Amino acid sequence: MTNRHELATRLRSQLRLPVMAGPMFIASTADLVIAQCQSGIIGSMPALNPRSTAALDEDIARIRENVGDMPYSINLVAHRTNDRLEADLDVILRHKVPIVVLALAANPDLVKTLQANGTLVFQDVIKNRHAEKCAEMGVDGIIAVGAGAGGHTGDLSPFALTQEIREWWDGLLLLSGAIATGRSILAAEVLGADLAYIGSPFLASDEANTQPGFKQMIADCAAADVMVTNCFTGVNANFLRPSIIENGLDPAKLQRPEGAAVNIAGGGSNSKAWRDIWSAGHGIGAIKQPGPAKDYIDWLAADYAAARQAMGMPPS
Repeated sequence: MTNRHELATRLRSQLRLPVMAGPMFIASTADLVIAQCQSGIIGSMPALNPRSTAALDEDIARIRENVGDMPYSINLVAHRTNDRLEADLDVILRHKVPIVVLALAANPDLVKTLQANGTLVFQDVIKNRHAEKCAEMGVDGIIAVGAGAGGHTGDLSPFALTQEIREWWDGLLLLSGAIATGRSILAAEVLGADLAYIGSPFLASDEANTQPGFKQMIADCAAADVMVTNCFTGVNANFLRPSIIENGLDPAKLQRPEGAAVNIAGGGSNSKAWRDIWSAGHGIGAIKQPGPAKDYIDWLAADYAAARQAMGMPPS
């Protein structure tokens, strides 16, 4: 594990804001990663979003050409059902991707392989005991996914989850869950996180692979329009209630069939989940209109600066 303070200082020196973008299944694209990095945050996308390993190779090459020395991240599903794992890993190793976020499985051999190649390895968790297992594997960073996060979500308050992990973990810590403003980025730092982890607001970005109706729904909705259910993938995830209704389903009557298998490969590949029924986190009320990712990050930076000033803190 890399020394937390050295790592946090190094990453922060390269960033305009202490923010890493969350990799969003289907939605995150190479164009979005480039826009995020060029605007001063760590851009991120899932390895499975490009349709093939060859397409992933092309996307990473294009990202490298456009972001210079800025760090970026690829999310790699380590679950045994990911039949592209080995091929995608080869591409990631060849390009020496700076950061890899492992998801849906803990694999110590994979951690060691990536780190030996010079890659920082982060893993997302929703429980303190999950974080402890990741620490035992020697990951460089832990992403605490609190209640309110989009996609597969946690059920613990970010206050409680961060506090429990920080009691024993001195490594890099990222916090996810309803973070969508500069003020909430600062709050994440106060709680003990080194970086905020922001996903859902970017669903409304021009560069995101989301339908115009999805982008507008993000702008029109707020936290009250988000509901958690395990009915689509077998794992708790946050979805937009209006999109469930538009697909002819009654949110109040959703039931998971008895004995249905968990379906999380590729982030949950059920044709109705993610593609037609749209996921988002509780922070979307901060998004008032679709637009370029740069515009949102510019606003985040201004709001973050104002929050620091309001608290009597020096500029970052």
